Amino acid sequence: MNTDLILDIITAICLIVGSLMSLAAAVGLVRFPDLLTRLHAGTKPQIFGIMLLLLAVGLHKRSWEDVPVLILIMVLQMITVPISGHMMTRSGYRNKHFRKTDLRHDDLRRLVDEVEGR
Repeated sequence: MNTDLILDIITAICLIVGSLMSLAAAVGLVRFPDLLTRLHAGTKPQIFGIMLLLLAVGLHKRSWEDVPVLILIMVLQMITVPISGHMMTRSGYRNKHFRKTDLRHDDLRRLVDEVEGR
């Protein structure tokens, strides 16, 4: 076995697993019953899937010139996806799009009550 064949096999595995993780995130967004589980499904596997897909692209290109762009894409995704999930969760919390029994500990209730003047 030569190095190119091994890198091609690793690239294929990264593409397949990354695609499956992204598919799992999409299915979770559609199938899960409430806001909190949907947001968890939309953020956690999506980041891992994108990381594997970018790794596959880097392995396929086999060029150091593309590494800074791939790292930039990954860093931006790792920053924006959790922040957008957090903001959507806060919006859903304020609009009461979840069951209170889903929360074990409610740290945000006191802050929301203060802002709303209750």
